[in-house]
Amino acid sequence: MMTAPKLSLSVQYAAGEVGMPTRQQFRRWIKIALQRDVQIVLRIVDEIEGRTLNRNFRGKDYATNVLTFTYADIDQLPNNTDLLYGDIVICTPVVEQEAREQHKNLRAHYAHLAIHATLHLQGYDHENEQDAAVMEKLETKLLAKLGFVDPYKNVENET
Repeated sequence: MMTAPKLSLSVQYAAGEVGMPTRQQFRRWIKIALQRDVQIVLRIVDEIEGRTLNRNFRGKDYATNVLTFTYADIDQLPNNTDLLYGDIVICTPVVEQEAREQHKNLRAHYAHLAIHATLHLQGYDHENEQDAAVMEKLETKLLAKLGFVDPYKNVENET
């Protein structure tokens, strides 16, 4: 019998409004997307920290909804290494603004971004249409298991 991947999760609330998802909610959302054992630090940040991180690590001078940092390329991990390490940074003001503008349930949007980032951490990307289609299909399937609607339905250019 296969065992479920293990998750070690540390959540840091550096910013956030009333009604932020709990550590247990983030854990549930991340865990459903796991395909391997991971150790993750999830940091919830304000726009200033989000913008600084995006500028310093991606060269883009604006706050984005979510950033994912891995500590090693998955392809380069030794065969005996079962644990993947990474950080996920979610920028609260951007997530809240997107949910409003896209008429999305805020909790569903947080769940989507947590799953999206977890898939990135494990090597998924959306750099081309084929990879994006694979990633979006998996996200939609996982969100449906959680009872959330398709995040890509009637939404254009969501990243």
